[in-house]
Amino acid sequence: MRNMRWARVRLPPPALDAALALAFAAVSLLLGQKPPPLAGWHGLNAYGDVLTLLVNLPIAARSRAPVTVTVVVCGMWAVFVDAGYWPVVNCLAPLLALYTVASLRSLRVAVSCALIMSSVWWYAGATARETSMVTYVAQSILFSAVMIRFGVAARVSAKRADQLAAMAERLRAEQEDRARRAVVEEQGRIARELHDVVAHHMSVISVQAGMAGYVFTSDPATARSALRTISATTREALQEMRRMLKVLRADEPDGGSASYDPMPSVAALGEMVERIRSAGVDVDLRITGEPRPLAPGVGLCAYRVVQEALTNVLKHTSPAARATVLVDYLPHHLAVSVTDDGSPPDPATPAGATAGIQPTGGHGLIGMRERARLYGGTVTIGPRAEGGFGVHLTLPTSAREVRDVQRRED
Repeated sequence: MRNMRWARVRLPPPALDAALALAFAAVSLLLGQKPPPLAGWHGLNAYGDVLTLLVNLPIAARSRAPVTVTVVVCGMWAVFVDAGYWPVVNCLAPLLALYTVASLRSLRVAVSCALIMSSVWWYAGATARETSMVTYVAQSILFSAVMIRFGVAARVSAKRADQLAAMAERLRAEQEDRARRAVVEEQGRIARELHDVVAHHMSVISVQAGMAGYVFTSDPATARSALRTISATTREALQEMRRMLKVLRADEPDGGSASYDPMPSVAALGEMVERIRSAGVDVDLRITGEPRPLAPGVGLCAYRVVQEALTNVLKHTSPAARATVLVDYLPHHLAVSVTDDGSPPDPATPAGATAGIQPTGGHGLIGMRERARLYGGTVTIGPRAEGGFGVHLTLPTSAREVRDVQRRED
């Protein structure tokens, strides 16, 4: 980007203009030392040298005041011609001044300056003895047209460079904005994964710990069973957390060689249901249709939605509640529903077993909707007319169905 900004600079640095002025003055002085090839003109003397410097040295300010420099240079050139010196000696400075005007100002201004320069040329032709006026007029028109053409081309090129630089700046800003959005989306994805993993397993642990403490003296066998469930749930939670950390550390030198466990999918719902049953909630898992392999993202989405729904059942209903998980493999979709009978929490149940968010709000339900939308699906969450609460998820399982859903949303 820094190189692009230097390329956008239209005006040469002052040092370059000063060097050009000195170079033009030196060339003109050297050219003036030779006898003029045409009669009627005389070579340079001290006065001619001074006029030559006055014609060429203003070029040093051409970038800052191109029109003024052109007028001054042409005026001094006219004095030089009027003094009887050969006009060609100092013709380079007016041509460069006209080019500068054409490259920095409008075409109308450049044509006006070209008329000023041509008038000096015509005056030189009118005072010449051996060269016809037609030659001077043709030269003035030709040289003026060439200088204006090159100047306009330089101005257009500079304008395009400005446009390219502006486009590059916008592209850089858009790339930074996309990078920021990607970071935010990734943070949201990680937050949803952490919520799903931690909330579910901690809910099971909380219920089992409350139950173990509640029956610790009256029913030691049940207490030991609850502790075994806590131990197994803790190991599973740690395993999922390690898998997530491996993914987050994929850029580390030793991260690429780590082995990754498969992401949970619909096939792992049986283990989840058993874990919820061990916490005291009767869960019925039903699978209809012809089971088939699912895309990893689709399977993970269905798994997490069921996990969040059962976690809410565990936290907000009594141990006597009944829940049903129905997975239906449709031809082009996967339909998943989790419903419960709405049994209220038992007042005698330990407080730690029912702590949690309400089913009508929280990050978990927001995560359900975001997951479903990410994979082109829909989710319906709310109370049922016959009592209880229900979560209904529909996910397309083919690329064509995903495109159709996205097209309808657009």
